[in-house]
Amino acid sequence: MDDLSTDNVLAAPKWRTLWPVRMQGLVAAIAVCASLAGCASGSDVASTNQPGVYTVAASATGGRMAWARAHEHAINEARDYCEQRGMQSSVTTETVSGVQMMEAHASSVSFECHPKF
Repeated sequence: MDDLSTDNVLAAPKWRTLWPVRMQGLVAAIAVCASLAGCASGSDVASTNQPGVYTVAASATGGRMAWARAHEHAINEARDYCEQRGMQSSVTTETVSGVQMMEAHASSVSFECHPKF
């Protein structure tokens, strides 16, 4: 007999009884991968007490590369801020926090905008 047949009229086909179990495993695997991928979020760019110096912060969770996503998000925000003003960004300092795998990782970047050459 093939997998689509039934042993008696009242029993469900084998593929129908296995479907929910297989789907639960697939859904669980997708959820785990999504939680490890994580995402980054950031603050708005703010001016500091030093003229021409700005700061922006970003954080990310999920997985070993969360610090890289936080760093990239903060750097991109700084670059975008300066480019909107026709300038280029120059990072002066960066502070990072969070080193454990499942904790929030953060990056705070201070930067200046300089004319493009």
